[in-house]
Amino acid sequence: MSGLELQTLRERMSISDHPTQFVFDFSEDQKDNISRKKYNPGEAFSSYRIMEEEPVNVNEFRELARRALPKMFYDFYAGGAEDQHTLKENEEAFHRIIIRPRILRDVSAIDLSTTVLGYNISMPVMIAPTSMQKLANPAGEIATARAASACGTIMVLSTSSSCSLEEVASCCNAIRFFQLYVYKRRDISAKLVQRAENNGYKAIVVTVDSPRLGRREADIKNKLVVPPLKNLEGLLPNKFISDGGSGLEALASGTLDASFCWEDISWLKSITNLPVLIKGVLTHEDAIKALEVGVAGIIVSNHGGRQLDYSPATISVLEEVVLAVGGKVPVLVDGGIRRGTDIFKAVALGARAVLVGRPVVFGLAAKGEYGVKRVLEMLKDELELTMALAGCSSMKEITRSHVRTKHEQKQHLVSML
Repeated sequence: MSGLELQTLRERMSISDHPTQFVFDFSEDQKDNISRKKYNPGEAFSSYRIMEEEPVNVNEFRELARRALPKMFYDFYAGGAEDQHTLKENEEAFHRIIIRPRILRDVSAIDLSTTVLGYNISMPVMIAPTSMQKLANPAGEIATARAASACGTIMVLSTSSSCSLEEVASCCNAIRFFQLYVYKRRDISAKLVQRAENNGYKAIVVTVDSPRLGRREADIKNKLVVPPLKNLEGLLPNKFISDGGSGLEALASGTLDASFCWEDISWLKSITNLPVLIKGVLTHEDAIKALEVGVAGIIVSNHGGRQLDYSPATISVLEEVVLAVGGKVPVLVDGGIRRGTDIFKAVALGARAVLVGRPVVFGLAAKGEYGVKRVLEMLKDELELTMALAGCSSMKEITRSHVRTKHEQKQHLVSML
């Protein structure tokens, strides 16, 4: 990699009028993984110069992001664990659910609004916590928060964000939740929770599916470099180097608390006045346990297919969790949502709202804040159209009878014989 290319990479990690700056020390292998294709920063961060055509759906932002990003960073966002079976299933499982439309309904006015923990949002779509967004765009999480605010929805900020939680809080008036990892040093997690509460975050979303990091082979091959994480400055070391490859794996193995268990949820609740949601539930057994420890909400999630491969697609187990919860707390779901029809199916199966991660990051990589807004607007527009064509004028009119799973389709055919 030339000196000019290295300087380009450093420039992508900072904003001229923003205090956050990242400086990396790369090995020769890492330089090769980053610069495997020509990288032009002027093209990568112009809202309209990456490609002349404007995307017409969320999926098209992925190709724009692939063209814009160095290979190491694109692979980090796009990849999953091991065989990536769960990663693929998250999307494909939606395709096996059909929508049963109702005709001759008054759909002249469509209301997409809903509430999550009492907060009004314009549509049942929230932004999932995704880490290190400055790898996608110099504005990072600040651009994402501003897009969330403009679109009237909730952003969940990752502990591993490349902008501090204070910086994101001060950039706009978006409703924000804070995603938390529990570290071996509980005092670090406690300090993060206190900072989030002091800076106006409305809920804590604790991730519970990561006692260890899933095996993300693309990151190992690319020898992924982890930039300094602003929320952890002064709390954890700035550098995590892995002999085997991924710096992210080194960070996780050195810091995450593998002993964190159900009994510790009471500790987390005791250090904050904020509601606590649990992210990473995939079974009815764990949903019931979550209710017993008093969580305020449940997120059905498999970490975007990045943790345990061959765990179930989230949409395939959503109803199992919803039935176990019985309406006592809201159930949200993430993983594989790429269309308005996907959102409709999730709501029909009992989700209060969905969270989207990769599409947001791809929009950010391709077109900055504008790209994130377009992703959210596309999903909202598609959901509105789906509701109109399915005969639903509001969220409450989307019911279980509007969808049929693959198993139900087979049962229906048998009953007709």
